Amino acid sequence: MDIVVVPHTHWDREWYEPFQRFRLRLVDLLDEVLDTMEREPAYHFTLDGQLACVDDYLEVRPENRDRVAALVESGRLAVGPWQILLDEFLCSGENIVRNLELGLAGADALGGAMRVGYLPDMFGHTAQMPQILRQAGLEHACVYRGVPSSVTTDAFAWVAPDGTAIRTQYLPEGGYGNGAHLFSDVKGLEERAAEFVATMRAWHGPQGELLAMYGADHSAPVRGLPEMVAAVGARMDTLSGYIEKFSGDTAGLPQVVGELRSHARANILPGVISARVAVKQAMGRAERMVERYAEPLATLWGGPWPGRFLDMAWRRLVEASGHDSVTGCGVDETAQQVAARIAEAEQLGQAVRDMVTARLAAAVPADGVLVVNPTPAVRSGVVIADVAGGSGPLVDPSGAAVPTQPLDCAPVLLLDERIDPLTVLGFVHGTELYGQHVIDWQVFDDILLITVGREPRGPFDQAELRRALDGVTWVRVEAEPRSTVAAFVEVPALGHTSLRPGPPEPTYPAPRAEVRNNGHHQDCWLSSDTGVLPIKASSTVLDNGLLRVEIEPDGTLGLFGEDGRTITGVGRIEDGGDSGDTYNHAPPADDLVVSEPISIDTEIIEGGPLVASVEITRVYLWPAAGEPVPNTPELPPPARTGATEDVEVTMRVELRAGEPFVRLRVSFDNRCADHRVRFHVPLPRRADHSLAEGQFAIVRRELEAEGGCGETPLPTFPASGWVAAGGVAALLEHVTEYELLDDGYELALTLLRSVGYLSRNHNRLRPEPAGPQLPTPAAQSRGPHTVSLALMPYLDWRDVPPQAELYRHDLLVVPGGGDRELTPPPAAHGLSVSGQGVTMSSLRRRDDWQELRLVALTASGTEAVVRGDFTRARRAGLTGGGPGEPLETADGTLRLPLRPWEIATVQLR
Repeated sequence: MDIVVVPHTHWDREWYEPFQRFRLRLVDLLDEVLDTMEREPAYHFTLDGQLACVDDYLEVRPENRDRVAALVESGRLAVGPWQILLDEFLCSGENIVRNLELGLAGADALGGAMRVGYLPDMFGHTAQMPQILRQAGLEHACVYRGVPSSVTTDAFAWVAPDGTAIRTQYLPEGGYGNGAHLFSDVKGLEERAAEFVATMRAWHGPQGELLAMYGADHSAPVRGLPEMVAAVGARMDTLSGYIEKFSGDTAGLPQVVGELRSHARANILPGVISARVAVKQAMGRAERMVERYAEPLATLWGGPWPGRFLDMAWRRLVEASGHDSVTGCGVDETAQQVAARIAEAEQLGQAVRDMVTARLAAAVPADGVLVVNPTPAVRSGVVIADVAGGSGPLVDPSGAAVPTQPLDCAPVLLLDERIDPLTVLGFVHGTELYGQHVIDWQVFDDILLITVGREPRGPFDQAELRRALDGVTWVRVEAEPRSTVAAFVEVPALGHTSLRPGPPEPTYPAPRAEVRNNGHHQDCWLSSDTGVLPIKASSTVLDNGLLRVEIEPDGTLGLFGEDGRTITGVGRIEDGGDSGDTYNHAPPADDLVVSEPISIDTEIIEGGPLVASVEITRVYLWPAAGEPVPNTPELPPPARTGATEDVEVTMRVELRAGEPFVRLRVSFDNRCADHRVRFHVPLPRRADHSLAEGQFAIVRRELEAEGGCGETPLPTFPASGWVAAGGVAALLEHVTEYELLDDGYELALTLLRSVGYLSRNHNRLRPEPAGPQLPTPAAQSRGPHTVSLALMPYLDWRDVPPQAELYRHDLLVVPGGGDRELTPPPAAHGLSVSGQGVTMSSLRRRDDWQELRLVALTASGTEAVVRGDFTRARRAGLTGGGPGEPLETADGTLRLPLRPWEIATVQLR
């Protein structure tokens, strides 16, 4: 029979058990695989397309590395090309690239990576995956979930937005276990094989070999399998051995363009996007820290390349991206380990970032601040800085005053009481006192006055002070005046500048406007020639000239754009029941949805002219939990309990000068269970589709999702950096679940989803279990929860990505670390990237070159213009392949034509 049997295991590194418990089973399995393959020369085995299995095994069995390598080199054991089988929607595009980079390099070191983009169990697939795989040197993909009903063959052409087509093997009739039943018993073997052939011929056609994936989750090889394979006239091979016999030519194959998120052929389990939201928030923070702060700043402004630290950060981010990891669909112990891994990655990124900025800040006077721009374009914006002195204006390195708004003053008096001065001196460690440093002391009669500051000013001679304490009975400790201020500053592309206090009064003609801030009068300086429009603010209106925000009596917002766009009722909070699990949301049969608060309070926090904010507090009565079925707690609750919790939802509404969007921060203490909380945005016009940032792409999605498999096809989708529909965009800090409601007139964003089971055997919107029914109390996500986002009215969606870039990557403010007598260094330019639709994905150092990755987020061809301190440029491979063609540069400028949606990697020197 024309059957090719591919023995394999699908190995979930962590899932319904934590990593180390699964690893113990992995070691046993691979011990058996090696023994079996060495004993039976005809045996082939495919190790799930991920190198993590090998790495985890060899950490326990390092003595077996040569045995593994010999089997890989022989072509009988297929490893890689991935480091780990990821969830494609819950990590950045750059994370996907680094995953392939690690997997390919590690597998090649063992004798050669499997040259197939094996994606067997991901919950759908991103649009740009064909381009990513092709640029990594892979001509084939292999998928299971997400394939639309239009595919009726076991191979199709998967086309990326840029037009890259890749031959893709589809795994119908059981996915990666479609042949798992074949060799369960010698008896009936020929009948099962004949039935398999008849079934698969309908997909493959009348001629050619048929792929039988013989394996399942965490399965080990079967003894005597080569004999059983031979008995039915089949042959054994690896997955790559089967697929690579086909050419990469996609001519004549049915085409599917873009992402694969159809429910037609298999469950795609979309609820993982909103399960354990805190993990998604942490992933977003950590990825930004490493790829957009640590790496680029170290590339341009660091000393010796901290490659090992960055490698460790990336390995942790890649490991966290596993399809049962960042998804949150594992047990609580697994989620804890994933969160710890992500936290370590962020901490490693922070350490590198801080090392670089400390080096730059050493040239900035200690009474000022360094301001760093993580984006590759000159930008002007508001920063919040803690500076020495009173509430006077700040000046830039040239001495020019910048628009300044005082926000807060640190307490000056730290101690003022009758106390033995020797007791106070016992609090001093070196020069440190109360977290600051002793910079001066004086004695007046019976009073000792100690002055402290944020930075040391030299040695502190305690002996001299002790000799002056005769008769002192009172101690007063004062801190140097410090203020928290907002400043409007311009910073060069991927560069830096600095600010420091100027004279106490402005040295240029400027109006002084008195405003009330949190109940206190403050002075604000705004230069008349900066072009910055001051914000007008009250408890009900914030207006920066670009966007007007009105606080409605019900606690929602009205947004009014400068061109007359009007949106009302923004920010309605809706709480509904969720009787589902970590895989699928499912409302209870008798749901109760709460959207009306029982009380509303509004308070103005900042009054402008650079930053204005209002805090809206709404109190709701939310049902405490789902109402369980009596005596059967394992069944999903059919309704919500009558018991309620008073939940206070605070929404900070902030408008900054020069920004066409309003910043929002929604906070509440979740004391309820079995529910979903969503943030609603009415749209100014009906949307028949949404646009959302994905991984190196902008994805268009319709109002409905294709169904057919059994799982109810809810049109909830993931958005990475932003989602836009009907004239309003939501700018996001992490991957967020969204849905268009009311026939396209409203956008809903999921703030929180609380569920108590990994998978429910009975889920109203998914007939079959997605995993074992295990309790996950931590997935109820009780406790404080905060989500930050911004809303931007727009006429043209192409205005959204640049603003999302600014929102997600705030200017970085670092305290000055040099002597106060230093002259601040001039503003410094790093590297700039411009061009219609062109965005930067990463900038790092590789082999003494600066490696820059660009993406053309545009449906038409464009040109990237890169400017910096370089004289040579060349193309490079996506995952670090050999140098490509040289590129022409002139005067530190590279002009690079890009195809629509092209991912381009270049190296500069």
